[in-house]
Amino acid sequence: MSQIDWQRLHSCAVAAMKTAYAPYSKFPVGVAALVNDGRIVTGCNVENASYGLGLCAECGLVSHLCSTGGGRLVAIVCVDGQGDFLAPCGRCRQLLFEHGGPEALLMTDDGPQSMAAILPWAFGPGDLDRNER
Repeated sequence: MSQIDWQRLHSCAVAAMKTAYAPYSKFPVGVAALVNDGRIVTGCNVENASYGLGLCAECGLVSHLCSTGGGRLVAIVCVDGQGDFLAPCGRCRQLLFEHGGPEALLMTDDGPQSMAAILPWAFGPGDLDRNER
């Protein structure tokens, strides 16, 4: 994989954020990620009048990843309505970890951080066979 173009990922995340459906919270979120085959996938949050049914931007990103051929997430940028870097919630960190693994990178205010650092002691596919050991 060639060098990560963080600026391009940021621009794609901002573009995705502008398509968010956030009439209730007024808190649009966009996310973009580089896939190991070179594609960029994006997602935005989609709220619902039944608040608990809203979808985080990362849910849309993972759906986009799977519906366009799968692969592994390499680098991720998540932004708020101002285009500033945003830390995903716990549920979304788990989704990103599942599809990128501990080595996937998330851009933060402190620079790129591995998913292992963002979600320490993560539960992953390798933990599912614990009862069979």
